[in-house]
Amino acid sequence: MPAPPPLPPGPVTVPMSWLLRTASPSVQFRATKAFWPKAVSDAGWATVPYASRQGWHLLLMQDGDGQWPGGMLTVPAGLSLEGIGTIPAYRRLLELGWDPESPALSSTKRLLFRLLAEDDDPSFLAEMMPKTWDDDLIKRGRLLLREAAAAALAQAGYESDPRLRGAARRLVDRVMPFLKSPLAQKPWIRLGNQHVLPAEVTAPSFHLLVMLGYMPHFRSEHYEFMDRLYTYLTQPWPRQQPVQQVGPHLIEQPHLVLGDLLPTRNAMDADMASSLGWLEVMARIGFLKKHDGWCKLLDRLLDDRDRKHVWTPPRSVVMPERVPAWSWPLLPLSDPTFGEPADSAFSADVTFRLALIAQLSGREIELI
Repeated sequence: MPAPPPLPPGPVTVPMSWLLRTASPSVQFRATKAFWPKAVSDAGWATVPYASRQGWHLLLMQDGDGQWPGGMLTVPAGLSLEGIGTIPAYRRLLELGWDPESPALSSTKRLLFRLLAEDDDPSFLAEMMPKTWDDDLIKRGRLLLREAAAAALAQAGYESDPRLRGAARRLVDRVMPFLKSPLAQKPWIRLGNQHVLPAEVTAPSFHLLVMLGYMPHFRSEHYEFMDRLYTYLTQPWPRQQPVQQVGPHLIEQPHLVLGDLLPTRNAMDADMASSLGWLEVMARIGFLKKHDGWCKLLDRLLDDRDRKHVWTPPRSVVMPERVPAWSWPLLPLSDPTFGEPADSAFSADVTFRLALIAQLSGREIELI
């Protein structure tokens, strides 16, 4: 007799009253918009995100041309905002709930659309500009900025803009031959005493995944690509660091995705911001609910909550000093208090984010 099918996961309880009392204005706004959308229609909620101190701190650091002084993709260490790059700063403001059509974000939006252009203009490379002129490194830098700009604009809600759709199609067309080729399973070549990615490897980037997460209509039009992408993302992540041959150079490519980022609980605990970012993107593109391992990791994080359904970090969780540019915008949305441990500052943020991921993966939400 065949075993009965597993029961569907139960509802996820969200401590909404606790979030509204304890969390920062931005988390309150994001949680209300996600779990109680009728309340956000009241006029008073529109200004709530602008009570974020770090939002105004970021705004005061912005230059008149819509850029931030840290370049394009630089992220600061720890909880500092000093030296932040333009694209992570823009995405953090979106995460804080700021309107993408507000004046500060509109000026950056024009720059991001310019970055989508299929050219090798080095004037936009900022911190990625090579010390000496090198066509291969310039081309690499422009591709990376093109992907990161597409992710930011998709998150801002511009999926229907033909400029973004055109850029997204070109990025997908670039990756598709790689996913179809044997290189997707064995992409390495040996150079000297190390294994590296050859120049022809066009693996997807984390920025591309974020872009896809916010473009549902585009995903439905590219179902074959999404099917192949799911197969690729569920294969084991290799032990080697992603170092690629770029012209005569060997360049670290930490933005490239080489398989399953979260195969174990230890991998998840090593970088909570990136782990939550991965689970959220997988939920948005519909992959999380199909993958038993990721579902179990989400359940483990939900089990880490206390009796009031508030997430409290276990000892195994590490908040690294520096996180990648693609996941940095997620944490913290709270305004850290001077002297407060970083883990405590993240409790409300992670409590909200876990509920959001559960909702995006199709789980029922219960508010208390």
